[in-house]
Amino acid sequence: MAEEKIYIKNKKAYFEYTILDKYTAGLKLLGTEIKSIRSGKANLNDAFCTFISGQLYVRNLHISEYTFGSFYNHEAKRDRVLLLNKKELKKLLTRGEEKGLTIVPLAIFISERGFAKLEIALAQGKKTFDKRETLKERDTKVEIDRALKR
Repeated sequence: MAEEKIYIKNKKAYFEYTILDKYTAGLKLLGTEIKSIRSGKANLNDAFCTFISGQLYVRNLHISEYTFGSFYNHEAKRDRVLLLNKKELKKLLTRGEEKGLTIVPLAIFISERGFAKLEIALAQGKKTFDKRETLKERDTKVEIDRALKR
C-alpha cells in the first residue's frame, strides 16, 4: 500500500529569511496531533522556535484538532518540545543569541519510520530590498520558463 508523502512547507520563511544552517528535529507530540499531521492539517506560517529553560520549543505551530478525537483532543497552538542532540542544541543556543539570527521552522514531514519531523533553520532576516530582489529573480525565472515552453 503506497502512502502519500506528507510535507508541509513554510513558504513565508524562505521569503522573509536567508537560510544559513538546516537541522532536522523530532517533535514530541500527543496521539491526536500525529493523526492530524498525517491527514495534512498543520500550519507553519506563524510558527517560531525559542529556548525555554534549556530546551528548544516550537511556538504557534497550528495543528488542527483531530476530527475523531473526542475529549482526548489536543490544544491547537500549544508549545511543543523539539528533540535534538545536545551538541546541536548548544550550537543553536550560541548562534541564536547573535544579533539578527533566529531559528525558524521550514517544514513538517513524516520520516520513513513514521515519526513526525520538523525541519528547522538558523536564519537571518532579509531587508526590504533583499525581498524585492527575490521577487525579481522569481519573475525572471517564470518568464524564462514560459519562453522555453513555446
